Amino acid sequence: MEIKTETYEINYDDATKTIRFQGSLRLSGMDEYRPIVQLLHEIAEKKPSHITLNLRELKFLNSSGINVLSKFTIEVRKNKEIAMTVQGSKNVPWQGKSLKNLQRLMPALELEWE
Repeated sequence: MEIKTETYEINYDDATKTIRFQGSLRLSGMDEYRPIVQLLHEIAEKKPSHITLNLRELKFLNSSGINVLSKFTIEVRKNKEIAMTVQGSKNVPWQGKSLKNLQRLMPALELEWE
């Protein structure tokens, strides 16, 4: 499963259950985020025991994108069978505060920093 554009790339590795985001997500509103929401929903529907969200190479994420990740985190939290790890980078300014907010939405979420 993959979404690839000139400015960002999102791919899902089914073997490791890892969703990797790269680039910059500056899409305009929820309509443009719909393919990403669909991809995340399809992954959650599979109900893997653990999902890793690798955001280390996501240099920019606007408020609509943060909203998408927040809703995905809530969707995962509702399914008690799925654990989630979010991998971030301390070198990417937006991630510090925003990723901690995901942990507030899902207290069992594990944050890993590089």
